Amino acid sequence: MVYRKFKADYLFDGREMIGGDPVLVTTEDGTVQGILPAAEAGEGVETRKGILTPGFVNCHCHLELSHLKGRIPEKTGLIDFLLSVIRQRAFPPEERVAALVAAEEAMLHNGIVAVGDICNTTDSLQQKTEGNLYYHNFIEAMGFIDQSAPDRFESSLWVFNAFAEAYALPIEANSIVPHAPYSVSPALFRRIAGFPGNHLLTIHNQESAAENTFYQAGQGDFLRLYKGLGLDVSFFKGTGKRSLESILGHFTRNQSLILVHNVDTGEEDLRGLRDFGISGSGDFEILGTGERGSRGAGPKLFFCLCPNANLYIGGQLPRVETLMRQDCSIVIGTDSLASNPQLSILEELKTLQQYFPGLSTATLLQWATFNGAQALQLDSMVGSFAPGKQPGVLLIEGVEGGQFTRDTQVERLI
Repeated sequence: MVYRKFKADYLFDGREMIGGDPVLVTTEDGTVQGILPAAEAGEGVETRKGILTPGFVNCHCHLELSHLKGRIPEKTGLIDFLLSVIRQRAFPPEERVAALVAAEEAMLHNGIVAVGDICNTTDSLQQKTEGNLYYHNFIEAMGFIDQSAPDRFESSLWVFNAFAEAYALPIEANSIVPHAPYSVSPALFRRIAGFPGNHLLTIHNQESAAENTFYQAGQGDFLRLYKGLGLDVSFFKGTGKRSLESILGHFTRNQSLILVHNVDTGEEDLRGLRDFGISGSGDFEILGTGERGSRGAGPKLFFCLCPNANLYIGGQLPRVETLMRQDCSIVIGTDSLASNPQLSILEELKTLQQYFPGLSTATLLQWATFNGAQALQLDSMVGSFAPGKQPGVLLIEGVEGGQFTRDTQVERLI
């Protein structure tokens, strides 16, 4: 058997920087054999400058919106961004597909090996069957009027069945998921949460303060969104609670839920999770052993950060230190090319370290590799340099003092 051996200034294994003088050993196809001291690695070691790391996991993407790159103005706020996306979805199919094919190629080039992708259509299905990346396809359902729930769910089920028939992995690779608290009715939430096999879910969460205002009192800027869509939501008077607390009761302890964006998620929301009996990341330490379980009564929660999209849409970032203080399990996403100049996890990490300089490179890399693989339930295949896995091998170059710089780049070695 032919082996490849890699050595660099730093070796990050998915959870930590490995001390000593380590060498990563893989087969030609990238299957990890182990990590050895350099003195035991023998000849043929490829020595590079930078950080060796497993491939990146993009926990939140909208590949099918790739044709909207550069078409939506920056910093208009969430409501105008959403209205712009809705108004510009009707592009010729060949143009949409060509854009998403190019976007997938960019993700490959940028070191991404697995993606949690939001799907409203089957536009991306044929490309995904090429097997270039691991995908978990989140088939989105939306409809804020209870009476529309059966039809809305059936539309999503049609897309789900198309993916389930044509695209599958040894594990479940498709789910039907709620779009956001403000766009899913209680009846539709119940259908989604109760769908057989729907163990891995995701939802856009607290992307702006307006979402919490709407849930607390039925007021605020979201009324402008519904007016633009021609929907009468005068029946909704609010729950008296913030959106996250209002919707978590729909999910159960055998489900995992990736909360995306979290721009207006605060201490009050996270304290509420404890009161609600739901485990945050503090309880997710057990996942490091390979166990999947929850000490709480609700779903296992992961908090997905998409900082460049947040800056593009509204000029705000999540309260990252707050999430960390509460031991939240954090993962990374890119959102779509409608809200981001590129689909690059490294660029997301560089932005986070720029705005939160206390974040160590090892912490950021864990969010982008091991944590992301666990969130997408792909950790048996990717996310760490554990023997038998094929996580990809990346070299991060242009690192100074162990920190990212503006010139930091990623090269895919396997």
